[in-house]
Amino acid sequence: METFLQQLVNGISQGSAYALIALGYTMVYGVLRLINFAHSDVYMFGAFMGYYIANSTLGLALGPSIPGAILVMVGSMALCACLGILIERFAYRPGRSPSPFTLSFWFGILGAGFGQLLGGTLVSVALGALAGAVLGFVLEKVGLKPKPQSSHLKLLIIAIGVSFFLENGGQQVFGADPKFFPQIIPNRSIDVGGVSLDTQKLTVLGVALLLMILLNVVVHYTKTGKAMRAVSFNLDTAKLMGINTDRIIAFTFALGSALAGAGGILVTLMYPRIDPLMGIMPGLKAFVAAVLGGIGNITGAMIGGLIIGLAEVMAVGYGQSTYRDAIAFVILVLILLLKPTGIMGKGMVEKV
Repeated sequence: METFLQQLVNGISQGSAYALIALGYTMVYGVLRLINFAHSDVYMFGAFMGYYIANSTLGLALGPSIPGAILVMVGSMALCACLGILIERFAYRPGRSPSPFTLSFWFGILGAGFGQLLGGTLVSVALGALAGAVLGFVLEKVGLKPKPQSSHLKLLIIAIGVSFFLENGGQQVFGADPKFFPQIIPNRSIDVGGVSLDTQKLTVLGVALLLMILLNVVVHYTKTGKAMRAVSFNLDTAKLMGINTDRIIAFTFALGSALAGAGGILVTLMYPRIDPLMGIMPGLKAFVAAVLGGIGNITGAMIGGLIIGLAEVMAVGYGQSTYRDAIAFVILVLILLLKPTGIMGKGMVEKV
């Protein structure tokens, strides 16, 4: 019984972190009907941003403490929100509607890459980025612009491309070698009825629950949340009602990316090893959690994350660690066979 309770606590902590990542998938799908495969790499970006903030002068000065952990968490979430806005602005929005400076942004990145290949110095990278941005600006001015087209397949391919870009860019910028996340909160163990509760797992659970409650408040009790639900219900009608849908979609990406950044920090409290490819498997499991709960349903994503976390930890705790990663996909196959819309999902009727 004690073993079961211990694994239950571990599974809930693990599942709450998965739920935070799954919320980003389900929110973006809710407003765009798009699976944002780059979301798992935003989670990786959040872990690395927390790593650098924790190892900065201010982070080291605060040490393992509550103020230090808050600094790392808030800083990582803010930077991930900015990354989410950039991804939406320069990758997904041009696929929906005309968007200026898109070519400048991507040609600037290409130019920076050439600068890295040719010289590798900061000056060569900066000059390459500037030359690429100017070239992109000129091309836009002469009439070469992205061709917007309502195509979910095109946006899906863009999402996969952005994911690969972030993974390989992370290897270039952060280095391919793994790093170890510093301890940002004091770690103490508390024994309750034979069950060991350490402060890190309790922190993961508490912070995850707090963020999920705040998200529900934003979505259901604010004007912006009301606009998000309107855009999710019908994008075209929301435009006719005067809602700035581009702003709402950008806010949704920022909010989902911030939650992914928080998930990156919380997971590193339990598993401190980080690398640029660390988001692949947790991202897939979070996606499974979103589908399990009902893609597009916020409460369903939370429930799905908890179920996946519990199933994974129980498999490991009872001697089936070989199936740790496979269990999530077995659940995915079963849910698609038995209830394709997920636990809390609802079937949608499309007019043809």
